[in-house]
Amino acid sequence: MVNVTIDGKTLQVPENTRILDAARQAGVNIPTLCYWEGINEIGACRVCVVEIEGCDKLAAACNTPVSEGMVIRTNSKKVRQARRTNVELILSEHNFECATCIRSGNCTLQTLAKELNIREVSYPRNVPTKKQAGDFPLVRDYSKCIKCMRCIQVCDKIQASSVWDTVNTGGNTTVDVRGVYKLEDSKCALCGQCITHCPVGALHERDDVDKVMAAIDDPEKITVCQIAPAIRTAWGEPFGLSPEEATVERLCSGLKLAGFDYVFDTNFSADLTIMEEGSEFLDRLQHKDSAALPLFTSCCPGWVRFVKAHYPEFVPNLSTAKSPQQMFGAVAKSYYAEILGVDPQKIFCVSIMPCLAKKHECAIPALNDACGDPDVDISLTTRECGRLLQMNMVDPAAIPDRALDMPLGVGSGAGNIFGATGGVMEAALRTAYALVMGKNPDPDAFRAVRGMDGWKECTFALGETELKIAVAHGLGNAEKLLKALKAGEVSYDFVEIMACPGGCVGGGGQPIHDKAWCAPARADVLYKQDANMALRFSHENPSITAIYRDYLEKPLSHRAHELLHTDHTLWEMP
Repeated sequence: MVNVTIDGKTLQVPENTRILDAARQAGVNIPTLCYWEGINEIGACRVCVVEIEGCDKLAAACNTPVSEGMVIRTNSKKVRQARRTNVELILSEHNFECATCIRSGNCTLQTLAKELNIREVSYPRNVPTKKQAGDFPLVRDYSKCIKCMRCIQVCDKIQASSVWDTVNTGGNTTVDVRGVYKLEDSKCALCGQCITHCPVGALHERDDVDKVMAAIDDPEKITVCQIAPAIRTAWGEPFGLSPEEATVERLCSGLKLAGFDYVFDTNFSADLTIMEEGSEFLDRLQHKDSAALPLFTSCCPGWVRFVKAHYPEFVPNLSTAKSPQQMFGAVAKSYYAEILGVDPQKIFCVSIMPCLAKKHECAIPALNDACGDPDVDISLTTRECGRLLQMNMVDPAAIPDRALDMPLGVGSGAGNIFGATGGVMEAALRTAYALVMGKNPDPDAFRAVRGMDGWKECTFALGETELKIAVAHGLGNAEKLLKALKAGEVSYDFVEIMACPGGCVGGGGQPIHDKAWCAPARADVLYKQDANMALRFSHENPSITAIYRDYLEKPLSHRAHELLHTDHTLWEMP
């Protein structure tokens, strides 16, 4: 322990504690901009500078350790002037037309300028003019980049994708895509973690809200919306709603007020995915000598993009089952169109997803099998869903719940936990056990796959078969697992991988809370909902029973293969 004095307060802290952390223990707030604990601690922005007695130069609090007897001043005149100068210099190269910025009201730089009482910038403006084509799901606005390097660090350290890098030198140094000229030509997985880690509006999703509103306003269109499991954990956050208030039924009510004709639950097609993927797994297990094992889940398009770009030798191991988003679209424009008695091409299918990669997924021609049109026309992120409600003057706090439409509005607790890491595996094991053993297990028998460990391994008995399974989340952990598989260091039967840390609850399309990892708390919401549901097994969903009885016949049937499965080799990454 060492003794330090911060703004007149004396305290003891462990040796090598950073000044920033020591100040927090003393109840002293030091502003930060580029800093993100464990990811970006490089002191690039110089906003967290402090004055140390006996030192001429100011020190960055985020990466300077304390030492015995250190006397620190965090708000001296010299510090205040330096911070203000540094922020003004950043603003001089930043497009601060805040009123039209996608991060207005949720921007760390905007908040910091307000806290420092900056009303004008006294330095010449030199805002970058380079632009990116706006048709890729991930959009970079060069005029707003503040060179904090967070996107580089999260892409390298957490997601193992290395899409971003610094380019040029000296005063021309900036951030750009690595190795290629255009972002769309990169090996980007579209996980969107660079967006949620960006403190400003330099990175954002392609905004498709106006396209959805155009469809809603078209009297010839029947607008159908599906709500992904992870959405119910987060959609209410920008509106100040608690998880108990932000029910999926309240969101359904809001979407109906926005103009949607039908609102359904992607939990339904998550259950459908379990029936198909679980059956595929059991089939591969019975043909171990010729089948590609382990079977990898294919629900996460970010993971699919990653494995195709970096480890194409594992593509045969991907389940041929489409994701719940795509299964829903295929069913909406075939089975449900028949129920309505309408031309499926009149149906405009929208998904609300916590994800950017879903925008790419729904545009892949090889995944559109129902009627020739895209099975899912537009995928909106959770953030876009919030903007859709706002532009339609919907106040979620003031509206009642409304039941989802039938028959595609019924989902089980197993489908509900798809949004958390381990949820797909747990749901699949619940049903696989029932299919093999002829009876349901305890719904919580496979809870060992839960939790936020980056790479989990478990062994479960399935009759006389011992299953070796693994669950990983975050593409950095996925890469470690794949390398171990390639080296023969591990072997599994079934593997679930989610691109985003924590799974879909931590998706790149979710509401942004700077420097906070919200996935664990959001996952808890899904598990609590599952525990309180009467229906906890995918195979017991009455709407699933009905669609197989009336339309699909059985899992892995010819029609099920046509609508619900795909060939991952039919499209390529750059």
